[in-house]
Amino acid sequence: MKIFTIGYEGVTQAELVATLAEAGVRLLADVRAVPLSRRPGFSKNILAAGLREAGIDYRGYKALGTPPEGREAARKGNHARLAEIYAGQLDLPEAIVQAEQLKGAAAETPTALLCFERDPCGCHRSLLLDAILPDAERVDLFPG
Repeated sequence: MKIFTIGYEGVTQAELVATLAEAGVRLLADVRAVPLSRRPGFSKNILAAGLREAGIDYRGYKALGTPPEGREAARKGNHARLAEIYAGQLDLPEAIVQAEQLKGAAAETPTALLCFERDPCGCHRSLLLDAILPDAERVDLFPG
């Protein structure tokens, strides 16, 4: 299975959508705990509308997002602490359910995981894939 990741840090919605379309992505899996953004075009409803125009589906997986303490660790560059906190998040019942839903969707449709950070190494989306789809072929997309 191939799965994509993408971050919207420093890009426009149009650049993000174009990158997804060019890669053949048909489903954007939003794995932000808080699917809102101060950046224009990246709050869930506006983003979903822009994706829909390009023929890309949008699905939110809030339970697979990072809790506040994890986001704070990521902002401070403390990846070890982020990993520790995020492992606990993935043990929650709602996260387990959404992880299974995401795996099913990704098996059927070319899927990209979305979060803010441009670099997937500093983002929980890499930790998520390591935990739930360790054998998947990972393609990190960099719009703009």
